[in-house]
Amino acid sequence: MVPKDSYLVGLIGSGIGPSLSPALHEREADRQGLRYLYRLIDIEVLGVPPEEVGDLVRAARDLGFDGLNITHPCKQEVIPHLDALAPQAEALGAVNTVVFEEDGRAVGHNTDVTGFAASFARGLPDAPLERVVQLGAGGAGAAVAHATLTLGAERVTVVDAMPERSCGLADSLNRHFGEGRALAATPDRLAELLAGADGLVHATPTGMAAHPGLPFPAGLLHPGLWVAEVVYRPLETELLRTARALGCATLDGGGMAVFQAVDAFRLFTGREPDSARMLADIAELAGAVTAPK
Repeated sequence: MVPKDSYLVGLIGSGIGPSLSPALHEREADRQGLRYLYRLIDIEVLGVPPEEVGDLVRAARDLGFDGLNITHPCKQEVIPHLDALAPQAEALGAVNTVVFEEDGRAVGHNTDVTGFAASFARGLPDAPLERVVQLGAGGAGAAVAHATLTLGAERVTVVDAMPERSCGLADSLNRHFGEGRALAATPDRLAELLAGADGLVHATPTGMAAHPGLPFPAGLLHPGLWVAEVVYRPLETELLRTARALGCATLDGGGMAVFQAVDAFRLFTGREPDSARMLADIAELAGAVTAPK
């Protein structure tokens, strides 16, 4: 990729008005002296169903976009409309970043996996990883489960209210990482699973500003658990606040949001962003401190 001095990128998804991605990308670009426009392409506002995301990708390429971020509910739907997939996106079966290359090809990547892995390694470097429980098997759940196993977790038990999702994700993880590395379970088993777990990864929308509250009864938490959150609006969810009060080591979702943006910025521009500055940005933008407590 030949670096330029101006870029046009965007985010395709539903209900993305509150996204901090535009500010994260544009602030870093400003510091690097780049002209960088990041536009939101909200399929809910446009009245475009997820299965028609390919039309938006083609239009963006024709209009001269350099790349796109992709979020819920289009991370799987976009795949048939791309020319190639990077290995991680292919293994995961989900794309959150599309780069339009100089030859016109649209190439799909996934920076959610590397984003969570980098955030976890930074924020919970000494966390034990023998038995990990993950709540949520959607698009974000698939990415963080891959990341957790890549980090060296011996076993991840995926819990989801939709058994077909948790079973499908566990099967995919076992094919990729080896039989027995992932198990599927239903929410009625959370109490026994958390009682014997080293840590919990929370990957459902519960706790977001639009979906406040706890994803399960607070009594299931105990001081021996570490708790990692995917939600970053707000940075301190009720789950993290409750876990910290018990003395649990915690990790908020801000680091994942930043490090996936760091990787996407690099893919779009060929330039190295400053992750420390972007971590400070999200702390300011989200109105709280990202450092784990």
